[in-house]
Formats: sequence, structure tokens, C-alpha cells
Amino acid sequence: MVDIEALYAYMIRPDSKLVWENEEVKERLSWYYKVMKNELPAKYLIVKRTPIPQDTNLDDISVESLWDVHKSCSREFKKIWSEIRNGSSLDSYPQPNSSFLDVKIKLVDIILRECIFCEHLCKVDRAAGKRGRCGLDEVSRVSTAFLHMGEEAPLVPSGTIFFTGCSFKCVFCQNFDISVNPFSGVEVSPKELANLAISLRKRGARNINYVGGNPDQHLHNIVKSLRYMNINVPLLWNSNFYFSMESLLILADLIDIWLPDFKYGNDDCAFKLSRIKNYFRVSSRNHKLLHDMGENIIIRHLVLPNHLDCCTKPILRWISDNTPNVLVNVMDQYRPEHRVAREPERFPDVARRLTRREINEAYGEAERLGLIYKPVS
Repeated sequence: MVDIEALYAYMIRPDSKLVWENEEVKERLSWYYKVMKNELPAKYLIVKRTPIPQDTNLDDISVESLWDVHKSCSREFKKIWSEIRNGSSLDSYPQPNSSFLDVKIKLVDIILRECIFCEHLCKVDRAAGKRGRCGLDEVSRVSTAFLHMGEEAPLVPSGTIFFTGCSFKCVFCQNFDISVNPFSGVEVSPKELANLAISLRKRGARNINYVGGNPDQHLHNIVKSLRYMNINVPLLWNSNFYFSMESLLILADLIDIWLPDFKYGNDDCAFKLSRIKNYFRVSSRNHKLLHDMGENIIIRHLVLPNHLDCCTKPILRWISDNTPNVLVNVMDQYRPEHRVAREPERFPDVARRLTRREINEAYGEAERLGLIYKPVS
């Protein structure tokens, strides 16, 4: 399944092989590793084998009852998932006429009509062509899709699919060309999205990396695309983690590894630099819930100049106290971009690169707290 492109990735990123010699990394990403190596099936494949309760008509059911069905299916999914982890074969579970995936598809279609995919909770009817804070209607657009060699070592080569549009308005966004303009990409249907993912896996991708912009606002089309996929590949959610509880519940049974940003240690910085309210409550809630579910997670934290005491150190302490089993990548590559580059006088605190002292202080805090960051940086 690995071709010349993937072999080239291993040559230019030898750490992508060496990282798996670190037993702690291997343990903390154990589910992802086994799916990546085709030793176990991806969660979405198990979801497709999870039947809905007998005598359930998904076309004649209230939203509340549909969520009850989702809860019941999730319990059955976890049972099958546990059995597969303990040696059962996916082939021993027959393909049902209606599966757990059909329930999720029904729910995302309903949510889209009063959109609450993210915690802006716009409640606009995107299915009718209205656009929320993310700037998106029902249509998903992809800017680029390729084997990414620059992600964390366990992920390389990563089959990245960059969606347009974003729920954040970060003044320093490095992908502002696609996050600010949701119409900058090429329209993709769920089937075309599935074909992109299949092609990337066949070319040697270790995972399918839904990113952007931000993928949360494209949840409906991503979930629908799984109808057309049967290839075994870990699904990776590379998000700002400002998604709603409803989105979390839909995603939790599908995603094999999470790559969240944890940007700000307080709400004031989040609003000033990204125009986001209640950031810390929402982001920390989502991190904590998924950690407690036993999910495989690599947290990214981009260190901002002049924000060590208000953001970096509080975030690292929170991770150490609340999600101790995750891997952490403390990122030092901040550079002034987008509005900060155009109007540095408006954002003087982040209008420069990091100093060596700031970088060393951030790394030192991660080491003091016992957080792993070097094996995945």
C-alpha cells in the first residue's frame, strides 16, 4: 500500500519511523497505531457494522428519539469495539440494513438546518443556503489534498484534506487564504470527498487528516462521505476544538486520533485575537471528555509571544492536571501573519516572533510538568 511518495516521506522524515521506538508514544497512541498498521479496523468501519435497534424507522422518528437511538447504538458500538480489540474479527459482524452511520447521517442533516456544529450556535439554516459565522452554507469546498510531510512524527505522511472556512477569526492565521474565504476551494460532494481519502490512503497516507480552515463546519459532508468508504485508514480530526457537544457525540465513535489546537489559557485572549467567547470552557470541556473516553490525542499548543503567563503556562498546567495521558506538541513556529502582519500597531503583543528565552521557558515548563513533546515535535 506504500508507494514511492510514502517511501520518500520516510527518507525526509526519519523520525516518523523512529518515533515508534518510543514505547510511551506507542502506548498512548495504541489504537491509532494498530489501525495505521492494518492490525485493527478503523472505528468508522465498526460503526458501519453496528446495527440500529430492531423496528426502528429512521424516517419516522422525533429528534429526541433519534438521539436516544444514537445513545443505544453508541453502547452497542462500544461493545463491538471492545470485542474487536480483544481479538474478534470485523467480518464476524454482518453488514446491517441500517447502521449506526445512518443514524449519524440523519442527525447531521437535521443539525445543518439549525446549525450548532460549533459553539457559536448560530442556528442558521445552512441547508437552505444561509451562512453562519463560519461563512459556509451547505456546500463543502476543499483547497488542497496531499500527503503532508510536516505534521507530527507519528502522523507522517498524513493524508491532509484542507477545507475552507473557519469558526475562528484569528488575527495571526497562517492559513488565512482559505479560512477567511470559504469560497476559495473546489466544491466536493461526499462521494468525491471519499474518493480523495481513498486515493490518499492508497498513496501511503498513515491517516486521513480533516483540517482547514477548520473541519467542524463540514461535519455533515464528512460523515456522509463515510458511506462511500470501505478502506481501512485512521480518521484524524485536526480542529480548533470549539465544536458543540452534539458534534462531539457524533464524532467520538468515528475518529481514531485527535489533533486539537489548545490556543488560549483564558477567554480574554481568545476574544481579542480570535473573536471567540467562552473559549476556555468549551475547549477544556472537549479535551477532558475525549481524554476520559480513552481517545488517542496529540494536543498542539502554539506559543505566542508575550503570552507565556496568560496562555502557555496555564494550558500546560491544565493538561498536566486534567488530561495526563495525552501527547503534547509545544510549537515554537509562530510568525506574524494575516492582520498582524498588515496592522502590527493594532496587535503589538503578537507582532513579532518568539525570542529564544520564550521558547526555552515554554519547553522548560512542559518538561517540569512531565509532558511529552519532543517525540512528536
